[in-house]
Amino acid sequence: MKEIESASQWIPILLNLLAAILGAVGQYLYKLGALRLGTQPIYRNWPLYSGMVLFCVVMVLFVVAFRLGGRLSVVYPVYATTFVWGTLLAVGLDGEPVTRLQIAGVGVIVAGVTLVALGAAR
Repeated sequence: MKEIESASQWIPILLNLLAAILGAVGQYLYKLGALRLGTQPIYRNWPLYSGMVLFCVVMVLFVVAFRLGGRLSVVYPVYATTFVWGTLLAVGLDGEPVTRLQIAGVGVIVAGVTLVALGAAR
């Protein structure tokens, strides 16, 4: 029974990984929307509204993952990869500088999430 339960964690894990990517894109859109505040009417601020829609999708993905039997202690830490995706977006799209310490921190996040996911299979 334990093997079936741990194998069933992979779909919820993947759903939370997708949620993390969409969450990071949503944060990036919030940033774009924030830069438009005061320079254009809020009803024309499509990045802000797009970010809100993505966060609603993220919440739906959470619910589906839990409905499929995802364990909070396993699937939610995967959402921490939002920090990784956010960093990649900041560097790739905005050219933000990144330090070695930040890279090390992202590495620790990836290592931790990997250990949590692999631990679910035991």
